[in-house]
Amino acid sequence: MSKLYFRYGAMNSGKTTLLLQVAHNYEERGMKVLVLKPQIDTKGDDTVVTRIGLTRKVDHLISKDEKLSDYLKSIDEDVSCILVDEAQFLNRDQVDELFMFSKLKDTPVICYGLRNDFKTIAFPGSLRLFELADDMEELYTICRCGQRAKFNGRIINGEFTSSGEQVAIDGENQVEYESLCGGCYLKKVLKITKM
Repeated sequence: MSKLYFRYGAMNSGKTTLLLQVAHNYEERGMKVLVLKPQIDTKGDDTVVTRIGLTRKVDHLISKDEKLSDYLKSIDEDVSCILVDEAQFLNRDQVDELFMFSKLKDTPVICYGLRNDFKTIAFPGSLRLFELADDMEELYTICRCGQRAKFNGRIINGEFTSSGEQVAIDGENQVEYESLCGGCYLKKVLKITKM
């Protein structure tokens, strides 16, 4: 029985790069993969984009309220794996549909995404993946201080912020993100330096 996988990490932990590497590995062996991403991720439009410059056109953009099972029913039997980038932007029903697809079609589904937002609140898609995924793997990156980074600091016009909407795409409207360890998150984002 195939599995639903969730590979998650802070910004800059190499999630999309790993997705592209997995796609390459399948295709190098003559297997067909499909790459999906939520339409809300406007960075790259209909392309997945890595910070190191690798890109790939997606096979399907998932709209916000799309019933994903309609698309999944149309998939050829020869698909060996489905890869989903920016899975944190999926809704709960879409994650449920990917879980069912992995079981009923016996095809692995590997989702890549953030665990939580810049306020440390879990994204709905990520939360559902934590509830359903058969296999989870945290991908690591480091904070500027050298510690393991688990948090995402949002920077607007050069200043860290802890306010705003949950979704603001990196690279748009002067929005940037920095991967931070817990201590640096407290100091830089929340401005807490002592108890």
